[in-house]
Amino acid sequence: MPLDYNFTVSERLMRYVQIDTQSDPNSQSHPSTEKQKTLSALLAAELLAMGIVDAHTDEYGYVYATIPANSPKNIPTICFCAHVDTAPDCSGTDVKPILHKYYNGVDIVLPDDQNQVITTNKYPYLLKHLNSDIITASGKTLLGGDDKAGVSIIMDLANYLAQHPEILHGTIRILFTPDEEVGRGTDKLDMKKLAADFGYTLDGGAYGDFEDETFSADAAIITIQGVIAHPGDGKNKLVNALKIGGEILAALPKDSWSPETTEGREGFVHPVSFEGGSEKAILEFIVRDFDSNKLVDYEQRLKGIAETVLLKHPKASMQFEVKEQYRNMKEVLDNHPQVSAYAKEAYDRLGISMHKTPIRGGTDGSRLSFIGLPCANIFTGMQAIHSKHEWIGVKDMEQAVNVLVELVQVWELHA
Repeated sequence: MPLDYNFTVSERLMRYVQIDTQSDPNSQSHPSTEKQKTLSALLAAELLAMGIVDAHTDEYGYVYATIPANSPKNIPTICFCAHVDTAPDCSGTDVKPILHKYYNGVDIVLPDDQNQVITTNKYPYLLKHLNSDIITASGKTLLGGDDKAGVSIIMDLANYLAQHPEILHGTIRILFTPDEEVGRGTDKLDMKKLAADFGYTLDGGAYGDFEDETFSADAAIITIQGVIAHPGDGKNKLVNALKIGGEILAALPKDSWSPETTEGREGFVHPVSFEGGSEKAILEFIVRDFDSNKLVDYEQRLKGIAETVLLKHPKASMQFEVKEQYRNMKEVLDNHPQVSAYAKEAYDRLGISMHKTPIRGGTDGSRLSFIGLPCANIFTGMQAIHSKHEWIGVKDMEQAVNVLVELVQVWELHA
């Protein structure tokens, strides 16, 4: 990429994060919050202004756009995808982004809540950004780099290609999705309209990171039916479902098999919700491992723990239900090695050392891979996501734009 190119990625991020797009896990609508459509509409309008004539957003908040091929070769259609929503974990209302020019390594006290301090001790990756620009929020909200950094990077790619028609590439599809943070990012996606062969999400972390492997994931739901009776006359009659649920939780391993005791390639079972009353209680768990086959073993172990507890309460009953959530995208990508290989070549052309790490979670790429779009994940630079300490290095975002420019040329080269 020419050294005189004026990147737009940081300016875009600063604008986009000020639009509240927080998704809602308790909503049944699509998208889960109407406010996500505000950013979707803006992105479609900006793409149209670049000359991308088919850019549009639909009733569900998806943005579709096509950069036509300018090479005579028969090149697979590549999709670049990012999600517009931000996580429910931390407020995304009235985000005030702050650009810290030439960061010098000092502690960053966020002005709207001076108890929020970003330090190099807590975030050593900051040391990689000395004398470079970084962006934070102001202390009361998350920043929203997850995944508006990815959105901004793809938008800057489109901007660059519009200005440099000499860069040869195949057809490029741009896709922005709602509701990724609540696990519904592909629920209303029109794959026929998307019409892409391979894809890359821009939803990764540190410079050089690349992911072609995620957890496989299920949800497990235990419904406990107790026996209700008036507490004043409950002796030998009342069987409290809440107490049984508490016993099941207490019976889980204390030093293993949980997010707080595992790392790397270790899986876990994690209780995420416990609600109900004396007569009926519901426990919800997420079940995770990189090996899909292990999920059944985990679920049977969890069921066995619950059944052992229920043996002490013969008047109570239990229902155990499992719902598939997503699967490890590596199961698909192993059949399409060029997706990772061409990304590696793009990194190499820029002198970027690729760091492959499995994602202890999922992305839109997990679901996309299993519905017909083999999809890996590229870095954006985002750090401390879903928190008030969220920050991102501008040079990381700019380098991600460079990767995409090189990547489309690599696909063209090998066609």
